[in-house]
Formats: sequence, C-alpha cells, structure tokens
Amino acid sequence: MPPLVYLQEKTNSKNFRKPITNFRHRYYPDVTVSDWNDWQWQLRNRICTLKELERFVQLSDDERQAFTEHSHRIPFAITPYYASLLDPENADQPIRRTMVPSIKEYIKSKGEAEDPLGEEGHSPVQSLVHRYPDRVLFLSTNFCASNCRYCTRSRMVGDHDKAILSRENWQQAIDYIAEHDEVRDVVISGGDFLTLTDDSINWLLAKLRTIPHLEILRIGTKVPAVLPQRITQGLLRILRQYHPLFLSLHFTHPDELTDECVAACNRLADAGLPLGSQTVLLKGINDDVDTQRRLYHGLLKARVRPYYLYQCDPIIGSSHFRTDIEKGLEITRGLRGFTSGYAIPTFVIDAPGGGGKIPLLPEYRAGEETDSMLLRNYEDKTFRYPK
Repeated sequence: MPPLVYLQEKTNSKNFRKPITNFRHRYYPDVTVSDWNDWQWQLRNRICTLKELERFVQLSDDERQAFTEHSHRIPFAITPYYASLLDPENADQPIRRTMVPSIKEYIKSKGEAEDPLGEEGHSPVQSLVHRYPDRVLFLSTNFCASNCRYCTRSRMVGDHDKAILSRENWQQAIDYIAEHDEVRDVVISGGDFLTLTDDSINWLLAKLRTIPHLEILRIGTKVPAVLPQRITQGLLRILRQYHPLFLSLHFTHPDELTDECVAACNRLADAGLPLGSQTVLLKGINDDVDTQRRLYHGLLKARVRPYYLYQCDPIIGSSHFRTDIEKGLEITRGLRGFTSGYAIPTFVIDAPGGGGKIPLLPEYRAGEETDSMLLRNYEDKTFRYPK
C-alpha cells in the first residue's frame, strides 16, 4: 500500500478540510458516486474495527492500545463520509479525537457516572425521560451513524442488548404522553432518530401528532455532520408534514462544515424546518474563541442558529475532554460584542443528578450606586443605567 497522503482542499477557513473525490477513488475504487451518496450504503459500510480503521489512519500508540487492550466502553463506528475528514497522520486533529478511542477513556475520575444526568431516575416508561414539567425526551433508538467518544448516553448507545427500537416500546411512551396533558413539547433523540427508515420516522411523528395537547416536536440529530446523504427528498417530504417541527443539530468543529454538510442544512431549511445547533465544549478540540467563532459563523451561513454550548457531561472516562467551567465563560465573554448576537449560544451545564440545564453568563453587572446600576460592557468599560 502506498504511503498515506492526506488529501485536502484549502479554503479561507483555517484547518478546514472536506471529503474530496480522491478519497473515494483511493479507498473505495469500485464504489460508484451513486452508492457513495446513498445514506444506506454509508451505514452498511461503517468502519467499526481496528483493521478497517488502519486502512485510513496511522494509529498512535495511545489509539492502538485503546483498541487492543480494552473492550470499548463506547463502540467505535464512523461512516466512510466522516472518516474522509480524519487527518490520517495527526492523532491530535480535533475531529479524529472525537471519534477514535483513546486509552484515557478507561480512567475513571471523581464525580463521573454512567448516567450523570440521572435520566434513568426520571424515566416513567422505557424510552422516555420526563425531567421538565412540560416536555419529555423520547429516546427512539440506541443507534448512531458515528459514535462520539464523549457521548452523554454512552451507557446505551450501541448496546443492542437494550433494544429500545420497537414500536411496542414506542407505544408505551406515546400512551404516557397522551395521558399527561401538561406535556406540550417532545424532543426525539436517542441514538439518532434520523438513522431510522423513512417508514419508522413517519410512523412515530404521525402517532405523536395525533395527541391534541402536543404543540411542538423537536428532533436532536448529528446526521447532517456525519451522514449528510440522509437528508433526502423523501425524508424532507415526511418532515414537512409535521410542522411545527424543530431540529437541533449537533456540531463540534468548523471542519465539519463541508459542502455536503452545508447543502444538507440548506435542504432542511428550505423545507421550512427551524435549525438550531448544540455544541459540547471539549478540551483541545474547540475550547478557544477563534474555533467557536468560526463554527458559529459557518453555521449561520448554513442557516443554523447556535443554540447551546454545553459543558461536557461527566460520563465515565471523560476527564480528558472536560474543560473547567471558567473556559466556557471565557469563550462567551470573547464572543459577546465581537460578533452578532445570533452567533452566540447559551453556555449551559446540564446539572448532574437531573437538575436540568443551568445557564451561565459572565458577570456584566459591576455594582450599584444610589440612583444607578453599574454595567460592564464587552470592552470592559463601565456604564451607568438609571434606576
């Protein structure tokens, strides 16, 4: 096999990489363009083993040890499309670190837990989490197109012994929602709901839409980033039927914003679907203002509104991903005033034990005087606002 060469195209965005035809020609010479752009082909040909991965990347000692000495806490899986974004020579590349196992995953640190958000304690029936008064989380599947190493639901993703993908289980959750008229909002997640068939997606959305007190439906998905081929016209025809329907898209780094990804987002927006983004703050991957700004500016151009920046949840083996809380505040402070408000997500901690999302902001209130409140702006200048 010839030496690995990283095939890339430069743009004005620093470190931007995108899949190009040469990747397919090199590693999948017998695969047609039609097959490559078929989302089901992408899923059938996910890279899931050390041997398969070694075709594309030169593993570091750390990565190889994670594969050979341990049974993965989170199964390794990545679509060929998303694998084409990996730097084959640099184990510290941000996208590669989020996908390829590390020996650090097997170090348990203080405060970490399999279910840090206490979801199982707020699950009245299988597949459903009812933590907030007026909304529920519907866990539709434990399958993802590509498995993130920092996944909040690592306890269930890829564990096919915990089969939650069945219409019988779904029906129990649907019945619960129908019996609780305080529930006005359902977030469908998993795993990734959009990895299911058109028929299954349509079945569940149709069932939920028959419940009179449900006002909105939301879908949480990373599909546009890791499997943009899934956003087909057939899928869009289904989703259009169930407005108001919102999509929360998971993005990690500006390198994900390839032409294919942006086109998928545009197709969703053209179908009238409001798009928001959710990003997890990760040490050494996206924990600086410049990376976050480039990500959010790119998302806005793709018609995706930045929504949440999450502090990384303390799942087992996640200490190498977690920043301190001040880092998130520093990034928020570095964005506010230096870019448009549309490009600034809310920095939140999902409180361990089921406390829900708690927003954090830098301190802009500088004090009070008898007749004024003192406010500090983005330039660290102080202003008075009359009481």
